[in-house]
Amino acid sequence: MSDNMIVVDDKAGVVRLTISRPKALNALNSAVFTELASVLSDLETRHDLRAVLITGAGEKAFVAGADIAEMRDMTPEQARAFAGQALQTLKRLEVLPVPVVALVNGFCLGGGCEIALACDWAVASDNAIFGQPEVSLGIIPGFGATQRLPRRVGPAMALDLATTGRKIDAAEALRIGLVNRVMPRDALDAYAEELTTQLSGNGPVAVRSAKRAVHDGLDQDLDSALALETSLFALCFAGEEPGEGMGAFMAKRKPRF
Repeated sequence: MSDNMIVVDDKAGVVRLTISRPKALNALNSAVFTELASVLSDLETRHDLRAVLITGAGEKAFVAGADIAEMRDMTPEQARAFAGQALQTLKRLEVLPVPVVALVNGFCLGGGCEIALACDWAVASDNAIFGQPEVSLGIIPGFGATQRLPRRVGPAMALDLATTGRKIDAAEALRIGLVNRVMPRDALDAYAEELTTQLSGNGPVAVRSAKRAVHDGLDQDLDSALALETSLFALCFAGEEPGEGMGAFMAKRKPRF
């Protein structure tokens, strides 16, 4: 049994990261963020990386939140440093050049929901529970939810969740756009395998370019964003992927990227 708090499984460049503190419901502390940052440092250098999937160990939780035992006696300065470490680490996860997908099982609360928000999309088991309950502890979300949540579900729903602290089930998370799909818990692994096959079968430069176009374009006006898309579209033709992909289509075979 590995003692690592971030367990890494690599299949054809699709890397699955499992946050592994199941006895603590995978609660986030400084050590978890330090280890995750180290793993991300390795992934950032990999040219063969196709996608990153992130999940939590055990049957009960994706991540049930930040570690309250560590936070309870923090001074304002210590809280700022802890939030800064978390924000920097999740930003590195968010800006990886490949798709980053959260596979959410069970509780996805507080910092857990903030990890899911830093991913490109999330898929949930039908027993998943989401929420930003920080206000019930006398604090607010500190790992990005006050900014990423309104960008994902709209400001009114974000304020609903962040100020009431209420929890929502997977069906409501799907309805408001917090997750893309909901499925039985035992189907998450099959989905991960399916996604691995899909992403491994697509042009890696094309996939990275699609992510860059969406992410970078959101911060620009429409005309500038469309110009970015045109540039990235054109740059695809500087490589070998279009020839292989379109040649395979004409030959009625699967492409070999």
